[in-house]
Amino acid sequence: MPDRLFIIRLSGDFYTKSRGTRLQFQRRLAVNVRDALAAHGMRYRLERTWSRFYLHTPDPAAPEVLARVFGVQSVSEIEHRSWQTLDDVVAAGVEVFSGGVEGRSFAVRASRRGKDRDDIGFKSQAVEIALGRALLDAGAARVDLGSPEVTAHVELEPGSAHLFVEKVPGRGGLPVGVEGRAVALVSGGFDSAVASWLMLKRGVQLDYVFCNLGGTSHRLGALKVLQVLAERWSYGYQPRLYEVDLRPFAEELQARTQPRNWQVLLKRAMLRAGETIARRARRLGLVTGDAVGQVSSQTLQNLAVVSQAATALPVLRPLLGFNKEEILALARQIGVYDLAAAVGEYCALAARRPATRAPLQEILHEEEALDPGLLKSLVAARQTYELRRLGLDGFAFDDLAIDHVPAGATVLDLRSRQSYQAWHYPGSLNLDFPRALEVYNSFDREPAYVLVCEVGLKSAHLAERMRQDGFEVHHFGGGARELMALAEKERRLDPILLAPAIRD
Repeated sequence: MPDRLFIIRLSGDFYTKSRGTRLQFQRRLAVNVRDALAAHGMRYRLERTWSRFYLHTPDPAAPEVLARVFGVQSVSEIEHRSWQTLDDVVAAGVEVFSGGVEGRSFAVRASRRGKDRDDIGFKSQAVEIALGRALLDAGAARVDLGSPEVTAHVELEPGSAHLFVEKVPGRGGLPVGVEGRAVALVSGGFDSAVASWLMLKRGVQLDYVFCNLGGTSHRLGALKVLQVLAERWSYGYQPRLYEVDLRPFAEELQARTQPRNWQVLLKRAMLRAGETIARRARRLGLVTGDAVGQVSSQTLQNLAVVSQAATALPVLRPLLGFNKEEILALARQIGVYDLAAAVGEYCALAARRPATRAPLQEILHEEEALDPGLLKSLVAARQTYELRRLGLDGFAFDDLAIDHVPAGATVLDLRSRQSYQAWHYPGSLNLDFPRALEVYNSFDREPAYVLVCEVGLKSAHLAERMRQDGFEVHHFGGGARELMALAEKERRLDPILLAPAIRD
């Protein structure tokens, strides 16, 4: 298959830098582009110039990959033609564009480039007029300069023309790695994933610290989210995830401190864990997904109290001014929305009336009741994962997951009451996930249980806990949607159990 030719345009950030800095950024961008293409098995040849890169590859999927390399503004597949006169340019344009504009509205956009552009003997407008007239003669419907169906682009340099139709937008920003290295505290949820992505976009090379509060299922959910960031957005290096099992610390909090301060104390512990790992790895900062006022631990007062737990490194919070809707929109663009939505709120430290303005002195007094060596020992025992080399098959729940409801089993639905009322498996019981975590040890131990949640991760977590405590339990691996499909297959999808929006 013959090579295709693509233009890779640099983000606007390159053009504000000094010559030396710009050359440094271009070298790093070239490394990242090569890594991206190699990671997807693409054969290529890359040429660097002062203002753009040129890529030769037979793979038509190259723009999709390159658009995820930070520092790339846009990508276009181009046709290259030599020319001497305006008539040569017009003839080339008719050859390239006539098939695409036939019967359609179009516009011609021409530009002159390069330091010798003034040596071109005609203006850009002359190209637009002449080529536009020729394309109308070749069968185009009409010229539409406002919202054309097809835009014919012509970029001219002395003796050389690039012709193309599409610009695939990139994400811009800075090449990952040019702004140093930091550690992001992540949970597997929306906020920390989006915050990490925004820092990658600004050229910060990230490793990740995951404080596990939910066991195997929480680990699996977080790894799936972080693997997307690693494999789709972190070209040019091999990101690591450090897992700290924070469950013993959470249990100590519950035993020794006031419920209203649990969230602030937990966040301070996470920040200390992240700082310890970052300093040992010589990282320059910590990244969190905090957004002002989003939850009780993220009021301005509580953020100030939490921040004082880490003093050696700056805490970077790129989401401070974001609304939740903006964060969710970015999560969809990044490709982590569905995975992050499946990661449950595993923390059992949700007090009924959490402190929204915790005094620092009160928090310091609470911390005096905690074992100062526990957190250090948990950080020392951390697990490390190479995210771009990680296979997740070994993290599955082979013996816990189930795709049917055994005869006599009790189905426990862990979703909210509202979701349960919209539809539930006939005969199932309802207890939302946070409450079930608190009281499951009081359950009758005679029946077998099948747990179900939205997509199967919360149910997996509780099933793991119950199995460890001697219950006969499985979780429905496909979540509520798959259970509904099973009920329909079993002809047990009772319309009476469906909310009107679902029933109709």
